[in-house]
This record gives sequence, C-alpha cells and structure tokens, in this order.
Amino acid sequence: MENKVALVTGAARGIGLATTHLFIELGWQVAMIDRDSAELRNACRDIANAKAFEYDVSIPEQVDLMIDEVLTEFGQIDAVVNNAGVADFLPIHETDFSAWRRIMETNLDGTFLVSQAAIPALKQTKGAIVNIGSISGLRASTLRVAYGTSKAAVIHMTKQQAIELGDFGVRANCVCPGPVKTKLAMAVHSPEIISAYLDAMPLGRYGSEREIAEVIAFLCSDKASYVTGQVIAADGGFETAGVGLPALRKAAEE
Repeated sequence: MENKVALVTGAARGIGLATTHLFIELGWQVAMIDRDSAELRNACRDIANAKAFEYDVSIPEQVDLMIDEVLTEFGQIDAVVNNAGVADFLPIHETDFSAWRRIMETNLDGTFLVSQAAIPALKQTKGAIVNIGSISGLRASTLRVAYGTSKAAVIHMTKQQAIELGDFGVRANCVCPGPVKTKLAMAVHSPEIISAYLDAMPLGRYGSEREIAEVIAFLCSDKASYVTGQVIAADGGFETAGVGLPALRKAAEE
C-alpha cells in the first residue's frame, strides 16, 4: 500500500481519526479534511504522513478548492472516505426545515460533492470510494427522520456510484456502523439506551472506532479489488437480528 493517498473527511475525531491512524500504519498518506480547525490541528499535530485541510464539504466551491489543494500536495488520490456527518435527533413534528437541510447538506450533499469532485483523480488511480452510512439508514428508528433518511440516501448513492464508475475501474462501497463507543455516543446515550442496544445486538457490545476503521481500510485496499456496490453493516449483528432477541436470550438463560 506504499505511496497511496487517502482523503478522509470528518477526520478530526471519531471514526475519521481512527481511520486516519490505520491508513498511516498501513503505509498510506492521508489528507485529513474537517471544518473544525482547532480540533483538526490538534488531531493532526503528531501524525506523520498526514496533512490537515480545513474545508466544509457541504459548500461546492470549497470542495473544488479542497481537491485541487490535496492534488497539489500529494499528486494523486487513491481512496476517498466520506465520513463527515452531523446528527440531530428530534421527532418528525419537531424537525424544522433548517434542521433537515443542515443534516442533508453535510451527510448527503457533502458525500455527493466530494465524490464527484474526486472522480477525475480516482479514474487515474482506479481508486475507491467508501461512504459512511449508518444502521439508521438500514432500519428506521425513532428521532431519526433527517439523519436516517440522509444515510439511506447515501446507501443508494453508493450503489449508483458503483454502477456508473465501474467502467473506469473505480469501486464504491458503503460501511454502516452500528453503535460505536465514541465520545459523542457515550455523551448522548443514556444507560437505558445503552441497555436497549446491547439487548438487540447478538455480539452484545458496542463497537470501537478502530473496528469500523478496519472495514473501511479493507474496502479501500487491493484486497477488496473485486468488491463494489456493497453495503457492509459493521454493527455487531444489530441489523440482522430479528424481533424477540432479548426475550429469547432470557429464555435460554432460564
């Protein structure tokens, strides 16, 4: 994997930062993209072979400049990881249009804009796109009308990308994380929510940022050279589990 370059959005924290660290371990160079300049500078400070680029992926003009600057710095792009995302958990009747658009602008528009702008470079390297979806895009849930819908759209867009870019040797896949032990999740998940998630997952635990990064890195690598258009749920079995799992567990324990 030497001399390969990955562009990772939302790279200042969480899954994006974990993916950056893994790419570096595997010998890649990384363009770390985030709009949070302070957090990005702090995250990038001690990482060799990575460079920080402060841009907002939801603004078309900034995305074009971002791709130009990354290519000027590294000369190529072998993989794009569209990880930047925001969330706002509200009931449908309390989700105003501004909240809806804010989530769509980053989660969906940003994924579209970055992928589109990177296509010429990816054609040159026969590279890969990995979009970060969510189990909320695979299964409906309460309080996620905007977030879940944005991620469902990202999942379908990934399939469109795979179909349209396959002729150029460019692959596109989507990773849908389940509950992951990030600082944000631990701050907003109450003990009741955590318990409910654990009951619904066959593996019975939250995932780690590193575990999601491993799936992303695999899909970007030559080891996944025949994999495209796929949606991978890295979720401890949450999406697969049917209704009644907690009850069945209790029965098995008796």
